[in-house]
Amino acid sequence: MLKLCVTAIFLAPFASSGAEKPAGPPLVSEAFHKMYSSDFLGAQTVIGRYVSEQPNDPLGYAVRASALLFSELDRMGILESEFFESDNRISDSRKKLRPDKLTHDDFYAAIEKAEALSQAILDKKPNDPNALFSKCLALGETVDYMALVEKKQIASLSVNKRAYREAKHLLQVDPSFTDAYLTTGFTEYLVGTLPLVVRWFVKFDDVQGNKEQGFENLRMVATNGNYLKPLAKILLAAGYLREKKPVESQKLLAELAREFPTNRLIRNELAKMNARLKSGG
Repeated sequence: MLKLCVTAIFLAPFASSGAEKPAGPPLVSEAFHKMYSSDFLGAQTVIGRYVSEQPNDPLGYAVRASALLFSELDRMGILESEFFESDNRISDSRKKLRPDKLTHDDFYAAIEKAEALSQAILDKKPNDPNALFSKCLALGETVDYMALVEKKQIASLSVNKRAYREAKHLLQVDPSFTDAYLTTGFTEYLVGTLPLVVRWFVKFDDVQGNKEQGFENLRMVATNGNYLKPLAKILLAAGYLREKKPVESQKLLAELAREFPTNRLIRNELAKMNARLKSGG
């Protein structure tokens, strides 16, 4: 069974290993904050304003896809601790809830626009950081949607390879885009959990499958990340749960609950974790 564990949700912005990265467009930051606060409609409204103001910026469409992805993951109950603890729930296509057709179409339309605008910029400026980041983010979201919503885990691996290459390229161009370490960290962890036969058929260049290195990259984003700092904490909390480290998971969930008090999922997961630790489980 493919242990996709905390999959491509890992694929978000990057933390910083050098100079501080600018916060980015205020509307983009606001949209991400609303997403983490479970206000998906509000996130769509805010990023819609940004797209209207900056129609040629691929980042706006990538963030629009993020809001659609998060809303669908929430609706389908995918971001729950039991999901991350069980490979069966990742691959189980018999769940009652199915992908929403309208969301599916809107999501892929946003992804297509983000990739097209990014590529148009990269054709002229191959090292443009914003275009590289937007493309990486769009590819990561595609991996998540395919693997978690559509249950196409095997097919998503080829897209994950592309996302990894874009993230490596971005970090070479601008190491301060720490959010990119979310992609590289997830890929290291993912490959480290794949069965040997799958690793033989699906080769990732320059990836050793070092799970600890994967965790270290995610910790960098959780500490110094920009848009995806909270996401890195969510993924780390889920990863620690899988690795039988509930105390570390509880600490991250508590931080997230304080930062995003309206996020019902985080509050519920923290309550369950507190109960587990109290009972010695």
